[in-house]
Amino acid sequence: MTWISIVAAAAGALLLMLLLVLVVKNRHLPEGEVFVASRWTRGNRIFPTQVAITPESVIQRKPQWLGRREESIHIDHVASVKTDTGLLFSEVVIETSGGSEPIVCHGHSNADATRMKDIIEHNQTASAA
Repeated sequence: MTWISIVAAAAGALLLMLLLVLVVKNRHLPEGEVFVASRWTRGNRIFPTQVAITPESVIQRKPQWLGRREESIHIDHVASVKTDTGLLFSEVVIETSGGSEPIVCHGHSNADATRMKDIIEHNQTASAA
């Protein structure tokens, strides 16, 4: 075996491991309706942000190379949902009634942003009943 073939095999193995990490990190959240930010927006190129909305909570997951950052707000503690729509993409701000930092999601399509707001408001109404 020559050095060139050893280097090529190592590079191929490294590329395969990188692809495996990307596939594992970009898995969808298992529960609720999941909205994934577009890879064409800032901060979402490699690991796009995911937002899952269940009848009980709103969960934002931001995968990273090592680990992930995840925030959750119980549906009863959502104070307001703001959408700032642009030409193609929207920013969604979900504020809490407890005074903690809001969940800020950017890079979602305008239709997804509207759908996210509608689902949260629907779940809040159902929770209050």
